[in-house]
Amino acid sequence: MTDKPASLTQPPEGYADWLTELKNRIHTTQQRATLAVNRELILLYWQIGVDILARQAAQGWGAKVIERLAHDLRNAFPDMKGFSRTNLLYMRAFAEAWPDEEIVQQAVGQLPWGHNLVLISKLKSTQDRLAYAQKTLENGWSRNVLVMQIEMRLLERQGRAVTNFEQRLPKPQSDLARESLKDPYRFDFLGLGDEAYERETENALVRHVTEFLLELGVGFAFVGQQVHLEVGGDDFFIDLLFYHLKLRCYVVIELKAGDFKPEHLGQLGFYLTAVDRQVKAPEDQPTIGLLLCKNKNKVVAEYALGDKTQPMGIAEYKLQESLPETLKTNLPSIEQIERELQGGDDE
Repeated sequence: MTDKPASLTQPPEGYADWLTELKNRIHTTQQRATLAVNRELILLYWQIGVDILARQAAQGWGAKVIERLAHDLRNAFPDMKGFSRTNLLYMRAFAEAWPDEEIVQQAVGQLPWGHNLVLISKLKSTQDRLAYAQKTLENGWSRNVLVMQIEMRLLERQGRAVTNFEQRLPKPQSDLARESLKDPYRFDFLGLGDEAYERETENALVRHVTEFLLELGVGFAFVGQQVHLEVGGDDFFIDLLFYHLKLRCYVVIELKAGDFKPEHLGQLGFYLTAVDRQVKAPEDQPTIGLLLCKNKNKVVAEYALGDKTQPMGIAEYKLQESLPETLKTNLPSIEQIERELQGGDDE
């Protein structure tokens, strides 16, 4: 291995900053190029799907034409994956799902083909598909995370917790805070029975903190469990403490293994005051509290929050809940498509 030239051992002043800028510019260009290629591929698949639909409708061609088309396209483009019969079926379904080319060139066109297959396979309505497509772009979800969020019914639960944020927080923070909470929270990944105690659930959440953070949603950062606070010489311990990067505030989470009771908010409010006075930095927003309980009476929860001056939310958590059946389709599996794109086609 040769030594570096002397001129390279001592870079001139400002060189390091310039190199960093160039690296960032190249990386950004690479990302744009990848996105552009992906958009063109998605548009091509959509156009093929539109053609298949139009010709089958106008000329009465049956399913056999797709088999013939797959054979001919693979012969014409032997080095290009994606022209199997199963993938052509998905192109047709993709065109049926998105009849408007303008939509394809926007949110959907920015997602990889595998993500689009998930949206087609697991969701029935255009509104749901668009919503999950947008969430995927915002949060950078992998395909597996997208599948999990759909099966866990994320959009049905988001923003459903009972809160007083609208009255206690300024806009737009109140809206963002409300959308940051769910109801119910799903803790199926813990593998605990419904009889689990508070501390047992709490410990399991910390052991599975990656899955817990995923369920909480984007923006939550774990600070600690049983966080110690000393007030007036007495010791107190917060079940779980988080910091929300978008809201710029601490979030205190208290677990209750039984039904919600109004007096639970007194303890939560005490912890919020303690965190605001002892932990919160001057630039942080007021601390938010989330009380998680097994069950709640919504009316009682709304009454209990009515006179509280601190921002709080109340939601249920489920340790065990059966997942909804995914949409049954006559389309091939996503895994089958992946195998074809990576190696051998079927037929």
